[in-house]
Amino acid sequence: MARIEDYAVVGDLQTGALVSKEGSIDWLCLPRFDSPACFNALLDTPDAGRWLLAPEGGGTCTRRGYRDGSLILDTEWETPEGTVRVTDFMPPRDSVADIVRIVEGISGTVRMHGELTLRFDYGHIVPWVRRDKYGLHAIAGPDAVYFVTPAPLHGENMHTFSDFTVKAGEKVPFVLTWAPSHVGRPVTVEAEKVLESTFAFWRGWASQCTFQGQYQEAVLRSLVTLKALTYGPTGGIVAAVTTSLPEQPGGQRNWDYRYCWLRDATMTLQALLAAGYTAEAAAWRDWLLRAVAGDPADLQIMYGIHGERRLPEMELSWLKGYENSTPVRIGNAAAEQFQLDVWGEVLDCLALTRNSLLKHTDEAWDVQVALMEHLETIWDQPDNGLWEMRGPRRHFTHSKVMAWVAADRMVKGVRESGLPGPVERWEALRDTIREDIMANGFDAERNTFLQSYGRPELDASLLLIPRVGFLPPDDPRVVGTIEAIQQELTQDGFVLRYRPEKSDDGLPGDEGVFLACSFWLVEALLGAGRREESRELFERLLELRNDVGLLSEEWAVKARRQLGNTPQAFSHFALVTSALELHQDTVRRSDTPIPPDRVDSR
Repeated sequence: MARIEDYAVVGDLQTGALVSKEGSIDWLCLPRFDSPACFNALLDTPDAGRWLLAPEGGGTCTRRGYRDGSLILDTEWETPEGTVRVTDFMPPRDSVADIVRIVEGISGTVRMHGELTLRFDYGHIVPWVRRDKYGLHAIAGPDAVYFVTPAPLHGENMHTFSDFTVKAGEKVPFVLTWAPSHVGRPVTVEAEKVLESTFAFWRGWASQCTFQGQYQEAVLRSLVTLKALTYGPTGGIVAAVTTSLPEQPGGQRNWDYRYCWLRDATMTLQALLAAGYTAEAAAWRDWLLRAVAGDPADLQIMYGIHGERRLPEMELSWLKGYENSTPVRIGNAAAEQFQLDVWGEVLDCLALTRNSLLKHTDEAWDVQVALMEHLETIWDQPDNGLWEMRGPRRHFTHSKVMAWVAADRMVKGVRESGLPGPVERWEALRDTIREDIMANGFDAERNTFLQSYGRPELDASLLLIPRVGFLPPDDPRVVGTIEAIQQELTQDGFVLRYRPEKSDDGLPGDEGVFLACSFWLVEALLGAGRREESRELFERLLELRNDVGLLSEEWAVKARRQLGNTPQAFSHFALVTSALELHQDTVRRSDTPIPPDRVDSR
């Protein structure tokens, strides 16, 4: 099985596929991100659903990368007989999904080997496959797949093989199309024609990026990745393409990330707005408002891509899991948890869009008032925390800080935007929450904030205290927290979320360093005036990206490999915002005005 960092992603703004360096597509859910997988070898054995297309015998992968500013992947192999390129992409679409692979001879004559294995419902169902004049037609319940290519095909033991040669200058296309099984055969796309239109789409989108700085290439690749994780019809952004890629190989920390987390809301908006993507920011805001509509008491930490609330968690016992990491889970029971911080994240997000999208009125103010009024009654309760602890509820310091953020943003909505509300009551609540945090969430002897009240453990979320404006970034208590986290919560300079063995999170095992948290340390160090240390850490983090610029959720320091679901939106949001902060710091110190469209308008 390929390592997590050996995968690149292609997508069509409704779903995404993972393509390995070996030329195999090992993960694809159709028709959308949260559908059952038809390629699922990532979570099982190579006999599970996958699509291999590579030189016979493998060859040597010499170059792999995305075409400039796009999500079109080119992979080149050298063999003793010549060089060949495979181009993988998914055209943006409406009702049907296409994945296109074009084999192109670069030099010599190369023998190619293809192997298509369709297994629907996460490898549980073998479809009925028949041949027609166009190619292959596979059906399994609600799903139909059409496979068209001029290359020869033959079936054997419920697999489809294709062996052919390609000479320099020749191109051999393969098109796999999904459609509902109850409708007729869709029109097969012309591979070369749709390649041109797909490249034009992505280049047009990338050209809208307003960020210009030292880390422009990394920022743009992260933004393209975030766009790939966007479900176009609704504007929701999933946390990752995959489910159950482990935080510890062979362990149980395997979760389904194909949903939209409210914890990502403000960072999402900051990343998109800072780079000039106001349309995407507005779409995310609209998705958020639809998702949270209803009784404020029913606010969840995550939703489905259409705003679905019920995300029941179940285990797929027939799958072995990535590197035997079981259980394989679909759905996520954390959706039912009580996490106090989400009220602050939603209200912070809506405050940011109110300011940044230059809205003269806030049609969602009534919703925000309702959320705030409910928060007034629950802010002092214990919760499961930002990291979705499955142990006993506690008074997490970050959760209380985000309750303070909620009150602060509502106060500013009244004081600065002239919106109606009981501002004196909210100001008093804001002061009460601050006093509670300082009395119970700060250890004066150690000069550090704590993960939760009455316990000594630390938590990386404490690095966000200056980011949300609770204290200035150079406040001695913030500096002390940074130093404590560096001493107690890092490996090789990178940051752990917390120490699982000490935090009673309800699960056995360990995990890697959390990449988003390490980017938070970048910003915290910068705010504390430790510029060289901040930039050095950021550039070390950039080195953890794979060869095509992607990051998963975590990094195993000793094994030097990526861990967790991939590509991870949280990691890429944090990369973009850290790069922006470093750029703004450079501009400030050079006395050059920052263009208005690149200023964080918090």
